[in-house]
Amino acid sequence: MLPIATTLKSLFCAALLLTLPAAAQKLPKKKAVLKSMTLTNDYFLRKWPDPGKEIVTNIARPSHIWTRGVYYEGLMALYRTDKQPRYYDYAVDWGTKHQWGIRKGITDRNADDHCAGQTYLDLYQIDPKPERLHDIKASIDLMVQSPKIDDWNWIDALQMAMPVYAKLGVITRDTAYYEKMYRIYNYSKTQHGGHGLYNPQDKLWWRDKDFVPPYKEPNGEGCYWSRGNGWVVAAMVRVLDVMPKDAPHRAEYEQMYLAMMQALPPLQRPDGFWNVSLHDATHFGGKEMSGTALFVYGMAWGLNNGMLDRAKYEPIIAKAWKGMVTDCIHKDGFLGYVQGTGKEPKDSQPVNYTHQPDFEDYGLGCFLLAGSEVYKLK
Repeated sequence: MLPIATTLKSLFCAALLLTLPAAAQKLPKKKAVLKSMTLTNDYFLRKWPDPGKEIVTNIARPSHIWTRGVYYEGLMALYRTDKQPRYYDYAVDWGTKHQWGIRKGITDRNADDHCAGQTYLDLYQIDPKPERLHDIKASIDLMVQSPKIDDWNWIDALQMAMPVYAKLGVITRDTAYYEKMYRIYNYSKTQHGGHGLYNPQDKLWWRDKDFVPPYKEPNGEGCYWSRGNGWVVAAMVRVLDVMPKDAPHRAEYEQMYLAMMQALPPLQRPDGFWNVSLHDATHFGGKEMSGTALFVYGMAWGLNNGMLDRAKYEPIIAKAWKGMVTDCIHKDGFLGYVQGTGKEPKDSQPVNYTHQPDFEDYGLGCFLLAGSEVYKLK
């Protein structure tokens, strides 16, 4: 039998370890991060060798819809991390096959359809061929010239469209893009749904008017959809990443980003993920990768840009990244635990390791965005 003193010491050490689970989390090595990004992306490239091929689910859709646009955001982030010509060529081939166009033409005001423009503009900045700029600029110019400001009535729209306005502001050096972006964003924040889709008390967003109070989750809390709030985080990051320091309204986006960063850490699950319903873990609770990846993207970007406290956020990022890599990636690169398209926790359930969402592309895009920032962490 062990002496009492030794036994007590062992129990104390065990208890101490249990109280510090986050501190034990270490950031992954760069090589391991890139390996995971490459594996998952190669799976997609094998499955979709033709970037112009239609996406067929319940109906056929062109491959420059928002789901694919988000994938290309991730692909360009991977290309900036690992400049393999095949990534660039695949993106250029995609743009070329769609004639660098918007889904419904330049009069299209839908933020989802503007999403493809993020990659068109990235590719234009690499090689400024006028056709890469023409249609997306013409479409946004019509938006800027119009007095209408209530287009973004769902929060996903912020990520789909805001970076396009920010990039055009940078490319043209015309602050009109920043001003229009702010007016549409602010209407979503303060007006849609009656009093706006943002709740300053909880520092989170309702997905659209269907979820503002008195709507409640089964536990009586507000419905804050994980991926929806992830889209807002990504919008803030992608806008702040390109806007000049003195651009109009930059301070508003920084404040929104920091507020959301304060709200998210207490909601993280012990396994590193976030539930699909951020304030109700019992409502389709469980691992979900796309929202988690977007939060990791936002937090890692914040560390890389000196906006967040490393001691607080590094363990959160490390735990989430480990969870995604360990629990989501199949041997062939397929990503599990991705909620399919929808707008609330109950959509596209059940979400599990083998669940195949209706669209595979945006989940991968979110993962690649996260990986691109985790890769940069020191």
